[in-house]
Amino acid sequence: MTPTKPTQNATPHLPEDYDAQISRVLPYYSSFHEETIRLVRSLPSSPKIWMDTGCGTGSLINKAINEFPGTKFLLLDPSEGMLEQARQKLTPCPAKSLEFLKASSTQEFSQELEEKPDVITAIQCHHYLSRESRARATSVCYNLLKEGGIYITFENIRPLTEEGITIGKQYWGSFQSAHGRSEEEIRKHLERFDTEYFPITVEDHLKLLRETGFRTVELFWYSYMQAGFYCIR
Repeated sequence: MTPTKPTQNATPHLPEDYDAQISRVLPYYSSFHEETIRLVRSLPSSPKIWMDTGCGTGSLINKAINEFPGTKFLLLDPSEGMLEQARQKLTPCPAKSLEFLKASSTQEFSQELEEKPDVITAIQCHHYLSRESRARATSVCYNLLKEGGIYITFENIRPLTEEGITIGKQYWGSFQSAHGRSEEEIRKHLERFDTEYFPITVEDHLKLLRETGFRTVELFWYSYMQAGFYCIR
């Protein structure tokens, strides 16, 4: 997602074909949602308010809403197109369980919420940001959370070495090839590294999350060039 255009999601796909394409691009993409739900299910109590920033087409909430029938879900995305897709996807869900927030990037979000969330998720949305904008987005999530609330984020990750980056790209490219993407599609996607999205290392993530103020910071999922973290305020 771009830090400068709050109405357009900076993904390589249009909103209407995002769901069809994303699993061909990101290894274990469905696991990001499944592990997030399992983690939230492991908390001492079910969340009253769950905010999903960078919600895309609403896939995570579509899965979570059946698991947490007493939870109210707040959906935020910088793209109106994505939010409209989410509205359509979630039409069968109880309206009282959903609130669609005004289109905004996380770091620019300023809408007043009636109640602080117990859970905030940010799945594959902040690696498009510069380091400064990512820090602002993380701080916004921290400040929105209730005391004791949990922040869960998945992002593309920078390997620790240049050789690791080279091997990681080849590894990721092999996954995409096995899932039907053309060599040209793969080349264009991998060229976006450090040009359209700006991953940081696991170590840098942990440092940023601690410096933001979270009292508990944990890495709980890592594969290929993606990682998941959870933090408790």
